[in-house]
Amino acid sequence: MAEQGETSGRKRGYAGTWPPRAAAPIGGLAPSRPAFWPPLIETLRAWVRTEAGAGRLLPWVPVAFGTGIAFYFAADHEPVLAVAAVVAVALCAVAVLLRRQKFFPAAVMIAAVAAGFAIATWKTARIAHGVLARPVFSVALTGFVETRDIRERTDRFVLRVVTMESARGTTKLERVRLSVKKGTAPAVGSFVELKARLLPPLSPVRPGSYDFSRDMFFAGIGASGFVMGAIKAAQPPEGGGLRLRYSAVMQGLRDAIDARIRTTLEGDKRAIATALLTGRRDAISQPVNDAMFISGLGHVLSISGYHMAVVAGVVFFAVRALLALFPTLTVGYAIKKWSAVAAFAAAAFYLLAAGGAAACGRRDAGRGRPSGGGIDET
Repeated sequence: MAEQGETSGRKRGYAGTWPPRAAAPIGGLAPSRPAFWPPLIETLRAWVRTEAGAGRLLPWVPVAFGTGIAFYFAADHEPVLAVAAVVAVALCAVAVLLRRQKFFPAAVMIAAVAAGFAIATWKTARIAHGVLARPVFSVALTGFVETRDIRERTDRFVLRVVTMESARGTTKLERVRLSVKKGTAPAVGSFVELKARLLPPLSPVRPGSYDFSRDMFFAGIGASGFVMGAIKAAQPPEGGGLRLRYSAVMQGLRDAIDARIRTTLEGDKRAIATALLTGRRDAISQPVNDAMFISGLGHVLSISGYHMAVVAGVVFFAVRALLALFPTLTVGYAIKKWSAVAAFAAAAFYLLAAGGAAACGRRDAGRGRPSGGGIDET
């Protein structure tokens, strides 16, 4: 309680203590009252029961599958493929046996995690190939050109190695990615011989950063480097295969589209049209490129699922509008399904013409939502 008093300067004042207060609850920020927890637990149980309803757990299976893949990449060493496969098969069998039990959802999720882990292990074992460990100079290479990438300052191509000769006798590589001067990259499908300087795949610059070597490994590329000297065309010892011929045809199609655009449009309009149709962004001027990225629209220049959606949507509504002009077709046939098929075909063609990027492939596979909905209906 406060009491009145006087100071040395004959001024009155009050001094005292604060009123007593209840002690702070033990447990920090967590509520300690027993009445708080039962409603919260019951709410969580209600949410779990809702998510575990009929058909609601199915979308969580891919999540569990992806979790298994994440566990694979987080492993300290390469798992044994046979063990991973046996465990995945056994857990899948257990899930089937428990299909009429209340533990069936949990068994399915565990089996999905094991399946993702086993599939990632099998994928790595299937594409295993030689990887360059240290830089080598003046390596004589012959092989087929599988892909060609026209860039802003230099060109780049992937060579499927047929023969490889080096004084150090390095590991035999299946594919290498080489950079050359702009405009000197050989045509896709051609058989060439050259000398190059090869470097190991680039490791992450710091822990947890982007791993270029991982992407190159799963692309089947064991080294990157630079071409030294001229690239000479040669007679192949054998055929390149059906896949190489397909790549050459698609590259020729992209070159034809690019040539047609270059004869019709000029300046940055031509460059942006080429980038959106074929994926080549080398002709875009630096000011336009900087303006697009500063404004947050730089991703528009890179073909992705967004472009797949736009192409499929435009084709779907255009074809359906044209078919709706004929009353006989509108009344007697499911023109919505026809439009959906046309949209899917257009998106698939755009996917192939753009080079089949992973993001485009996911969007093209998911085209069944806006346009494919017409296919699913009865």
